Amino acid sequence: MGFPAPTHADSGTRLSSSPALRTFALAGLIAPAWFTTLVVVQGFLAPTYSHVAMPISALAAWPTGWIQNLNFYVFGTLMMIFAVGLHRGVQNIRRGVVAFALTAVSAVGIVGAGVFPWTMVAGVPTETPLHVAAAIVAFSTGGVGFILFSKRMKADSRWRDLAMYTLCTGMVILVLFVTLGFFAIDDGAPLHPWAGLVQRILCAVWFTCTIVLAVRLRRLG
Repeated sequence: MGFPAPTHADSGTRLSSSPALRTFALAGLIAPAWFTTLVVVQGFLAPTYSHVAMPISALAAWPTGWIQNLNFYVFGTLMMIFAVGLHRGVQNIRRGVVAFALTAVSAVGIVGAGVFPWTMVAGVPTETPLHVAAAIVAFSTGGVGFILFSKRMKADSRWRDLAMYTLCTGMVILVLFVTLGFFAIDDGAPLHPWAGLVQRILCAVWFTCTIVLAVRLRRLG
């Protein structure tokens, strides 16, 4: 049985005007590029930093760490805007607003990672408890948000072909985040020498899906 296209009379998602959808989509396209570019630049500015061994957040512990904090602020803001776009551009279903809520909370967690950055302690980049909390919020709600949005996509003929991809992306994000937290971050963990690499694979999965969804949203606009 098919699902009716959402209209302004719907109690759930209300489709934005075309210019608005394209603006929301643009945020989703810019966010991954912005974040990745600044991370690469900081790698050059901090020669002792290792992209393979160290998490991205560790960049905040270096003298140029303000760049990474700014990176989190801008990235989180753009992802919040993109979350609004997805909510307005994908057919809503019963309790479908939860998908938007969790994706928005993920964006707040990203900003929180900049508010509570890593610090340098005795020459060693060290994560703070509040940063850990922000990271857990950002990745866990981001992954679950994708999973729940995939359910909404199944109800929308314009998005149905991306539903399974979005679902798998959310699941992979959660699996990689658990792998990172339990097997890579802590000293002595089996994947600790490659903690940065594991996190970058996670981000690559996350960012790629964000770009794919942003392209579709922009086309709808």
